[in-house]
Amino acid sequence: MDRPDITVIPPETGWLNAAATQDVCRAISAQGAQVYFVGGCVRDAILGVPGADVDMATDATPQDVMKLAQAAGLKAVPTGIDHGTITVVTDGMGYEVTTFRRDVETDGRHAVISFSSDISEDARRRDFTLNALYVTPDGGIVDPLGGLPDCLARRIRFIEDANARIREDYLRALRFFRFHAWYADPNGGFEAEALDAIARNAAGVEGLSAERIGAEMCKLLGAPDPVAAVAAMQQTGVLQRVLPGSDITFLGPVVHNQQTLDLPPDWRVRLVALGGLDAADRLRLSRGHAKFLSELQAASGNMMPIHEVAYRNGSDVAVGAMLLRSAMSNQPVDKAALNPIEVASNALFPVKAKDLMPGLSGKALGDRLKYLEQRWIAAEFRLTREELMTLK
Repeated sequence: MDRPDITVIPPETGWLNAAATQDVCRAISAQGAQVYFVGGCVRDAILGVPGADVDMATDATPQDVMKLAQAAGLKAVPTGIDHGTITVVTDGMGYEVTTFRRDVETDGRHAVISFSSDISEDARRRDFTLNALYVTPDGGIVDPLGGLPDCLARRIRFIEDANARIREDYLRALRFFRFHAWYADPNGGFEAEALDAIARNAAGVEGLSAERIGAEMCKLLGAPDPVAAVAAMQQTGVLQRVLPGSDITFLGPVVHNQQTLDLPPDWRVRLVALGGLDAADRLRLSRGHAKFLSELQAASGNMMPIHEVAYRNGSDVAVGAMLLRSAMSNQPVDKAALNPIEVASNALFPVKAKDLMPGLSGKALGDRLKYLEQRWIAAEFRLTREELMTLK
């Protein structure tokens, strides 16, 4: 095992100093076992970005973790004991503690593992060097594979042989682009070896489940600026494997417009910008997200005024349609349009069916209501009930 390097975890890191996490560490190490913080929480603390879930790794067996936690008065739940994971609960918070592992067999989607007492073996089964960093309970970094320089440089690099890492789990090809979009130095470019390995293994992503692909794509497109990563994804052939018929032409303008208007990244709008065949099914999106995509696709491709889109479909669809129309027409967007969209999305048609009865009924009643509503929408919701009732 490596000696802890100099401490670079900021001393104010919340999870490092939290009483709950230290209680878990003391419980696991009470009889000499090693325990470390690992993965995303370590990476994010080093990079100074909002933290991921706090995960821990240990050389103790899952059964020993259960006994040690219970001996310390903590609740231990065997949430993934076959894979080495015990959830230790303290102060109402659950912390996953996983025994060091090594891969025995992989098929590109799943792995058969065995437990290990070697932190280097545990590190080697991870995907990228910046995710293979460990931290002792007192904040010292343990870097078994030399990944700290990559993390500090915001460099996304596969652990050791890129081909081997991808073939262990083809989802890592997608994760490479997602991590690049979220964590990489935008001026650092892409590692050529990684792109070459991804291109040569691109066909493997087709064997992944739609749920796993969809989760990665949503996270990738939710990055502040995923354009370079998605462009590299298209270059390697992975994008076409995931979303046949997609194209990045309008993605850049949409992202730029979102940033110009100070809008939060909306992966759904960016997904529509990419296009592609049956995106909702291919990514196994929820019914709500699929409905949003369908409405946005229709609204961005027709001539319905944006204020009417907002009234009929809500502000999110209307804003998305405005961004997409702007991208497709190569026209700038106007921040002043956002408030009218919000107003329109909350507008309530002031005429009710009972207002027109008993003079009208049946089809005549429905036609009159539709006519008055269209006049009200065309006037951008300024006509009052009284004015509408007097229209011819």
